[in-house]
Amino acid sequence: MAESRELAPASSSTLQRGKACLRCRKRKMKCDGSKPACQQCVKAKKADGCEYDDGKGKTRTQLMREHIQQLEQRIKELEGTEHRHSSSVTLFDPHAPSPYLSESSSSSSHDSPGNFSLSTSASPVPFSLDEPPIWEEQWGNLTDFAVTEVPGPFTPDLDEPPIELAHMLLEFFLPHRHQCGLELHVDRLRQSLHGPPSEQRHPVLMNTIYLWSCYLSRPGPLSEHELLYLSRALSAMNDAIPNPTKVIDLIQASCLLSLYFLSSGRLLEGSYHASAAASLAIQWGLHQIGSTEVTPSGAMTSEWDSPFRLDPPKDTVEQGERILTFWQVYALDRCWSVALHRPAMLPDSKHPSITITTPWPQRMEEYDAGEIDLGNGSPTISAFFMHQAQATPLVGGFATAALRVKASALFEGANKLSLSWNPRMPSANSFTDNFRALEATIARFLTTLLPLHQVATTMPDDKYTLFMIHTLAHAAMIHLHQPFIADDPLSREKSLRAARSVALVTKHLMDLDFDYLDPLIGHCWMSAARVFAFELAQMRTAWPPVNTSDLRTELGTVLFALNKLGVRYPLHGYEAAKLQKIMDTV
Repeated sequence: MAESRELAPASSSTLQRGKACLRCRKRKMKCDGSKPACQQCVKAKKADGCEYDDGKGKTRTQLMREHIQQLEQRIKELEGTEHRHSSSVTLFDPHAPSPYLSESSSSSSHDSPGNFSLSTSASPVPFSLDEPPIWEEQWGNLTDFAVTEVPGPFTPDLDEPPIELAHMLLEFFLPHRHQCGLELHVDRLRQSLHGPPSEQRHPVLMNTIYLWSCYLSRPGPLSEHELLYLSRALSAMNDAIPNPTKVIDLIQASCLLSLYFLSSGRLLEGSYHASAAASLAIQWGLHQIGSTEVTPSGAMTSEWDSPFRLDPPKDTVEQGERILTFWQVYALDRCWSVALHRPAMLPDSKHPSITITTPWPQRMEEYDAGEIDLGNGSPTISAFFMHQAQATPLVGGFATAALRVKASALFEGANKLSLSWNPRMPSANSFTDNFRALEATIARFLTTLLPLHQVATTMPDDKYTLFMIHTLAHAAMIHLHQPFIADDPLSREKSLRAARSVALVTKHLMDLDFDYLDPLIGHCWMSAARVFAFELAQMRTAWPPVNTSDLRTELGTVLFALNKLGVRYPLHGYEAAKLQKIMDTV
């Protein structure tokens, strides 16, 4: 029997405004309004991505949430069966006191931040109203965070869940992979569960994915197994490190573990795994994928070859995943180095061995089609800063993943430049030139982005990343002007304008969107909140008195967003409580 389709009314050749599917809207194509998939999406073999937002049926996101609830229930049933036949597994009790975060009450609720034992000076914000952001001092106050207990030896046969449970955990995670920075070929990942051991993804990656599934399911029953999969992931690391065929799995898992710890408020452990990922990426040459190897004239090639070389990729998909993995490491390193007030770990200088020449990331669909651009071996990030500042057409890298990398580079670059400011330094003129160039680069980059009011109409895979990109770019402007906000009226005005733009992003978010946001976005919101708080403090002393209601509304908007994000990520629950105290004082 042919599949029944709900057709648009035949009496009208043109759909009413807002009735086209989201994909046709984004591409400005004529849509026939057919459901469950329009003809344009069917022809493009994108029927699964055809989604409507006309209020006449459940959207793809709503169906996905219902599917996740069904998966949770089925997982609970499977676990009950599994544990009736085995008593060797000890489950994590979510009602027991946490060994990592000291709270005044039991941690049975994941919806409230609790009273975390995180030092005020460890707040991942660009500047403080009462103390300088000196990263050495910040790190000295983070020793109260517990370190994970060293796990026992890894045993693959015992540490792998049943295949049906593995599939369910994987499907639970996949809609969230972009917010974790993980970009890979989804179908191959699914198929690897059934392949021979040599073709399966290493358990260090799979257990980390299962860990994130448990983490994101809070406070559902699946979260009870969070520490189980964390222990398995850490155990599997020792097995993955000496295995050169599983380097990409190890690096991806290290990034996911880092983000898990960071968003949970376990900053030292998160920084450790981020540094490990950066070291592995450099050691295995992921920073120079596609570059022509150059050896000194007259030298024996074998004498200059690194002992750490990946085997040639089997196809463009494998090559593309290596490229995407490197930029996953880069974005994690650059952004969270700012939040943690520490130097970035990935080097990028003019020295030929550490210059980043890996080409910009592309969509996985392009790699799958064999369309890969390996570039010409020129410095990727350096060229971006140079060409973006000069407004030349040579910038390149316009995929959403590439824009995310560029925003990360601007974010860390602005913070690094602002921290280098010293009014007594002899190179003040050089600083001024660099400052103006970077400010222009950030402003020009913002003009290349899809307007914020159109972001909500894009596909879910792009929407949440674009919200993050807009936020990072405006937060970069805040960090750049931070040293001058108190004394320079122009910097104060530009910082306030950027903070309002950050707050505007939060106003475009729907309730469901908070489940899919990158944890770093909370740090950017806190940066904007600091600007609002500073401005309110200045206005309190102004005469005649100034109306501060608009600013308080903006600050309240950011606080509301942080509270919503804090339900998902404990670190931001703490930040929301901290911001509430700031509001009470201004």
